[in-house]
Amino acid sequence: MPPSDPYIGKEILGQFRILERIGSGGMGSVYKAEQPAMDRLVAVKILHPKLASRKDLVSRVRREARAMSHLTHANTVRVFLYGQLDDSSLYIVMEFLEGHNLGRLLRNEGPMAAQRAAAILIQACGALDAAHRAGIVHRDLKPENIFLTEQGGIRDFAKVLDFGLAKVTEREMQGR
Repeated sequence: MPPSDPYIGKEILGQFRILERIGSGGMGSVYKAEQPAMDRLVAVKILHPKLASRKDLVSRVRREARAMSHLTHANTVRVFLYGQLDDSSLYIVMEFLEGHNLGRLLRNEGPMAAQRAAAILIQACGALDAAHRAGIVHRDLKPENIFLTEQGGIRDFAKVLDFGLAKVTEREMQGR
């Protein structure tokens, strides 16, 4: 039996309660959490505590949070807050999305019709265009970083995720 996750049930800033882990990777995990005061669910990305001493990774998480917080395009995941936990782990609080990433869809269903693929990619390109106009280059676009959800009656509503490798240009830095 795997060890229990220390973040499940934990409260962050007294306003977010971690409910369950919904994903994990080499740098950390993503959790589903509730924010009772706002009556909403959020996603909380937490960097592994053992990596918090690595300045390059801390910088990457901060860069991702800052870059994403400036993006308001409908096809970019919204970031609400970021900070550091008592155990030195960095976290990012963002909108909670129900659905699955494009990579998983392709693995499960195989190739898709060209019209469906084009509709998804047009949305992703819109998000990237908005990022580029803000001086932010994603640099890690792949099927796993395009999340498909349903929004406003649109079945394959694409959200571009994970700006952790984003390059922020001088133009963007001057405007902030």
